Amino acid sequence: MPTPVPPPHRHPQDPLSFFEDPHLNETQLLRTDDAETPRPQRRFLLLQGLMGPFFQRIGQALRARGHNVWKINFNGGDEAFWRLPGGIAFRGNDGAWPAFFGRILHQHQITDVLLFGDCRELHRQAVLICRETGIAVHVFEEGYIRPDWVTLELGGVNGNSTLSKNPEEYRQEAQQLPPTAPHQVVPSSFKRRALEGVAYNAATILTKWRFPYWKNYRPWPPLVEGVGWLRRLRRRPQARRRSEDLTRWLTSGPKPYILLPLQLDADAQLRLHSSYSGVAEVITEVLVSFAKNAPLEMRLVIKEHPLDNGVQDWKSLVTRLANAHGISNRVDYMELGDIAEIVRHAQGVVTVNSTTGTLALACGVPTITLGHAIYDMEDLTYQGTLDQFWNDLQAPDAVTFAAFRRVLIEKCLIPGGFFSEEGLNRLVRSTIARLEQYTPPLTTGKS
Repeated sequence: MPTPVPPPHRHPQDPLSFFEDPHLNETQLLRTDDAETPRPQRRFLLLQGLMGPFFQRIGQALRARGHNVWKINFNGGDEAFWRLPGGIAFRGNDGAWPAFFGRILHQHQITDVLLFGDCRELHRQAVLICRETGIAVHVFEEGYIRPDWVTLELGGVNGNSTLSKNPEEYRQEAQQLPPTAPHQVVPSSFKRRALEGVAYNAATILTKWRFPYWKNYRPWPPLVEGVGWLRRLRRRPQARRRSEDLTRWLTSGPKPYILLPLQLDADAQLRLHSSYSGVAEVITEVLVSFAKNAPLEMRLVIKEHPLDNGVQDWKSLVTRLANAHGISNRVDYMELGDIAEIVRHAQGVVTVNSTTGTLALACGVPTITLGHAIYDMEDLTYQGTLDQFWNDLQAPDAVTFAAFRRVLIEKCLIPGGFFSEEGLNRLVRSTIARLEQYTPPLTTGKS
């Protein structure tokens, strides 16, 4: 078994030291009940993760458990958050990627590939290559059920998931599973998320010369996005006060409203697993349908995504469109706020394929999806059109949703979060446990 690699030493002024817990070593991080149980050694290759230290923590933990770990870095941001041995820089163009990736798989006899988001172009190609060579791909995403959960699914997520769309299958399978463990709330810090994004983008900009062919999968240059994060962080106190006032007003009396939770404009699930090109198109379609079809006493509340980077001014767009369609007195824009409370008081939820949809279903709130979502099925979501939905609010079947949730937790959800030490430590432990439950095929790393 290889000697565990300790967390990298940081100079006190190293900006990335903010994101590490100096009081945890790998042994503490990975202490589990089966620590003495022999485990077959695996050979993991990590691709891109979420901006921040998550994949480095996973790498540390896997090495501490006796596995071999490598990571391919595509830009300076990836390198800044990977200070372990086994880093491999990919500096070629897109055309060179398949051969490069295949060579790394064969050279290191990889058994498992880990990546965050299977819709990034280089990740999409990697998944196809792994499928052809029989190598397991474990895909992370924001949790299907949120908060406090992260998705970790074998082969693909969301529109690429192999989960069933048959509600009866979930009802039958859930009957064979034990009850879930008690729910634990995971803390999360917007400040941490913003600073990690700024640090990642700054490192990417400063090392552009090392990765000349890197093309950002996000629609904005790193500098633009970094400025957006800082601007939103600065305006956050005023936005919180406005949102708190709006929440109190909405929930203090009989004000029926439908909620539209916005997704991120760079969300590949929106762009690739729906007919929409971005958030602006979604806002426009929903506002037009609301103006033409919703009852006059109904309001529409549009909630900004909590991780929106502030580059686009969605509030101005909503205001302009609402004025143009004569519904400005019935449309509210919410920048922050407790999404769970807003959902609980809503008459219905309209979403493309946001995980807020599963929160609404859990609360018994009628929900319609406008794209491909794993929870879009009979007995859960509205199966008619958006124009019909405003006047035909059908609640989901509670038994079916409970079964659906139980199967999701068993197959592709792990507890934890990305944006706090408590959440990250829990997430690392649950990731390692889930990965070690899986036995990869015997034939791997074929060229």
